[in-house]
Amino acid sequence: MRLLGAGALLTLVGAAVAGPLSTNTAAAAGLEPSAWAITPEEALCHTDLELVARSGAVAPISLVSDGDRVMLRFTRESVPSQAFLPIRVDGRPFANLVRRTGDEGLAVMGLSDETLAALRHGKTLQIAWLSDEAVSASLAGAGQGIADLKTCGAEVASQHRAREAELDVQRSRAHAEARAQAVADEQLATARAQTAAAEAVRQRAAAETEQLAAQAEQQRAMADGERQRLLAEQDRQRAIAAQQQYYYSDRGPPAQPPPAPWGYYRPYYPR
Repeated sequence: MRLLGAGALLTLVGAAVAGPLSTNTAAAAGLEPSAWAITPEEALCHTDLELVARSGAVAPISLVSDGDRVMLRFTRESVPSQAFLPIRVDGRPFANLVRRTGDEGLAVMGLSDETLAALRHGKTLQIAWLSDEAVSASLAGAGQGIADLKTCGAEVASQHRAREAELDVQRSRAHAEARAQAVADEQLATARAQTAAAEAVRQRAAAETEQLAAQAEQQRAMADGERQRLLAEQDRQRAIAAQQQYYYSDRGPPAQPPPAPWGYYRPYYPR
């Protein structure tokens, strides 16, 4: 089913509902009084109405309310994103703004206070652009039905706001706890990193201390070895001196020939 443009729809409305529907016309169409059963949704309440064409075709609509507003919700193929369309109550037109929602073909019409007052006190609702032919429904019981719809919508919307507020509090608490946990984790990681760095410094200092101690021990061992060598050399020299003194104590050491006055002396060995 193809949806006409806004101008064509208004033309169709004017041709289809040129005159108000009388009570006899509504009775001839076989209209039944609406049940006005109110059904809560997540954040609003709705009541379903069935509009009937002369051919017997049925076009369902819903009146929805959040307590503050009452809207007419309907589905039509290729509904425009926005349109200013009329509905008729007892033959009198009331134009309201229609907006398409995110769902394909689903749209809502915000009902003005004037339109709501007419619905409360009217007898017949007629919409010409909802289907290929004008459709109508009885408004019997509309006054109490719309009042109950707004009351239900206000309670459901209030509960929905309370739930959303509680969820916001829970989300804020969870976010705060997550942030606090992240800060604690970061502080713990920093403390661990500092501890690891301090331990690395300590181990490096201990290693350097051990290395210096090993070097000092090596130097002491070398010094001790050198001292022992010197002492051993001194003991050897003393032993040599004592031995020489023992052998040459009476005669003294043998005289050494004076060096040659001319410098280098080469002894002569006869053959």
